[in-house]
Amino acid sequence: MRDARYDILFDSVKIGPVTAKNRFYQVPHCNGGGYRDPSAAAEMRRIKSEGGWGVIFTEQVEIHHTSEITPFIELRIWDDEDIPALARMADAIHSNGALAGIELAYSGANGPNLYTREVPLAPMHTPILTFTSDPVQARAMDKEDIRNLRHWHKLAYRRSKRAGYDILCLYGAHGFGAIQHFLSPRTNQRTDEYGGSLENRARLLKELISDAHDEVGDSCAIAVRLSLDELAGDSGFTNSQLRDLIAMHAELPDIWDFAHGTWEACSATSRFAGEARRRT
Repeated sequence: MRDARYDILFDSVKIGPVTAKNRFYQVPHCNGGGYRDPSAAAEMRRIKSEGGWGVIFTEQVEIHHTSEITPFIELRIWDDEDIPALARMADAIHSNGALAGIELAYSGANGPNLYTREVPLAPMHTPILTFTSDPVQARAMDKEDIRNLRHWHKLAYRRSKRAGYDILCLYGAHGFGAIQHFLSPRTNQRTDEYGGSLENRARLLKELISDAHDEVGDSCAIAVRLSLDELAGDSGFTNSQLRDLIAMHAELPDIWDFAHGTWEACSATSRFAGEARRRT
């Protein structure tokens, strides 16, 4: 007999046009398999589905070859040839009634592109922001680049739907990816309609969510993953700015998913940090 206080966790919950069988929501996380080990990645999710989770996500999935984080291995949805491996993972998630979620990432200034040798794109000219301090410079995006980025996301939405995913998550947390780079005044000092005020810095996010709804209609839910605070002081994307952003655009996605600070602050393993660690 479980404590009645926990009964709500086992109730179904509607997320936009889809319904999760319970409230156990496995957020996106990486395991190093990625495109290199699709069978292992699928089996890991199948086991989670067997365990009873209501929502199970992939790790971050790179949407375009102009933004990849080699030497780290992640999933990819660069073109149609990537769909079968992703569909295999979605099928494994669905095997015991869980919803399948995919986290779509455009790393921008976090992507050194050591494999493709493409010039990274970011809101402004900046040294690349990587764990390994790669000697690479990102180029500031012009309006055509932003239009291209929206188009690449649209292709990723279509491919995700074809692969069988129920929830599409736009990744802008942990100081990682173009969405957070546009939101943060630390990495966005543009003077056009995509920079300056919070409303302007959130313009790309708003457009990407709107494009997602247009592409998948009522067949998939749209999630947005952001950091509660960038942990960069007043120069960064602070918790108060996040609250203002939510107040302005609360109804745009079907669900908000909040992480904490940087990747290092949020995702340290128990081998190197204490349980429930919070670094400020």
